[in-house]
Amino acid sequence: MQWKLPDRPTAPFCPSEVQGAVAVPETGNQWRKLLTFIGPGLLVSVGYMDPGNWATDIEGGSRFGYSLLTVILLSNLMAIVLQALCVRLGLVTGRDLAQLCRQSFSRPVNLLLWCFAEIAIIATDLAEILGSALALNLLFRLPLVWGVCLTGLDVMVVLLLQGKGFRWLEALVLGLISTIGLCFLAEILLAKPDWSAVAQGYLPQLDILQKPEKLYIAISILGATVMPHNLYLHSSIVQTRAWEHTPQKQQDAIRYATLDSTLALSAALFINSAILIVAAATFHFSGNQDVGEIQDAYRLLAPLLGTGAASILFGLALLASGQSSTLTGTLAGQIIMEGFLDLRIPCWQRRLLTRGLAIVPALGGILWFGEPGIGKMLVLSQVILSLQLPFAIFPLVLFTGNMALMGTFVSPRWLNAIAWAIGILIAGLNVWLLWQTLLGGQ
Repeated sequence: MQWKLPDRPTAPFCPSEVQGAVAVPETGNQWRKLLTFIGPGLLVSVGYMDPGNWATDIEGGSRFGYSLLTVILLSNLMAIVLQALCVRLGLVTGRDLAQLCRQSFSRPVNLLLWCFAEIAIIATDLAEILGSALALNLLFRLPLVWGVCLTGLDVMVVLLLQGKGFRWLEALVLGLISTIGLCFLAEILLAKPDWSAVAQGYLPQLDILQKPEKLYIAISILGATVMPHNLYLHSSIVQTRAWEHTPQKQQDAIRYATLDSTLALSAALFINSAILIVAAATFHFSGNQDVGEIQDAYRLLAPLLGTGAASILFGLALLASGQSSTLTGTLAGQIIMEGFLDLRIPCWQRRLLTRGLAIVPALGGILWFGEPGIGKMLVLSQVILSLQLPFAIFPLVLFTGNMALMGTFVSPRWLNAIAWAIGILIAGLNVWLLWQTLLGGQ
């Protein structure tokens, strides 16, 4: 296996068009430099609070109370470790994960990894499109089929923002995340949860492994939180900052970019926890333990909490979640196709292809299953993501732990060990889930 990095391509293509697009000030205090690095972590974090998370968190909270908060916490900690490795990989090698896979592995292995990555992208986009369409239906009574078609227009938003600069896209995503956070802060205040029970929910519980139906939701939460496409996305967009390539500056860039992703994922932890807490406090402890659909949660929030504002805030947050996630999901699909296949076609064509691959199954699912099947499709999409995770994690850990590739910035042994343990744990849980499913538990 050869680890020598090839020369950068000279022909312009979308992932590299924004490399070094944001200048890092040479002077100024640390806070000013940190603010310059804030952004890529926000784009990554929206994948951790997309409509797929909503479906799994709502079902988990309504069926099992606060007990699955521990899964959200552990999943988020895993995400922080893995995204930190993505930062290190992108800033040290100047390549993203998909490009390094193409360079390092045989063609059959590379094509297999690309297929798995595309499946993950389709599952991700499916959840985001369904979530946006559902929000439009709940807020404005727009038919689901029309809502799915309307989500294709966000491609034009990405193209418009691309012409204005990468910072505009980051600013839009920050606004959408802030909307989600404020809406759920208000929802928690309205729900008035039992905070001592909430705290206990963050403690590990063995019955998660013993009950197949609980394990299924737990793994779907894991798949919704630690998402394969984010590993490819982050290793690419972290290169958007322009800094002097010296060992000290490189170390500073890794530190600031890692702090950026950690802070952003902490916000995602709050939002995911808030969704499950609201579902548990509102539904589980009021006898409505069969709420598994987002639309059911929307309709029940107002009468159970005593105000119509609860449902409106819920719908607005869902719309913001779906729209922010579709923007970054499209970028990730573009990076994966470019990195694995070295396929250079106009950016708008690549974005339309990525979106089209998700819109078709979304429309088919709605026409076949109807509105009642949306929740099941969302949860299933997250389980599919969890099954794809090891195929992105293991190459990432392999690359960042290789001295020949990373040089002095190779991952410390303790970090490498934790990352391998995360990958093995996720793979083991997937095998466990499949075994339980084959035995007829789910």
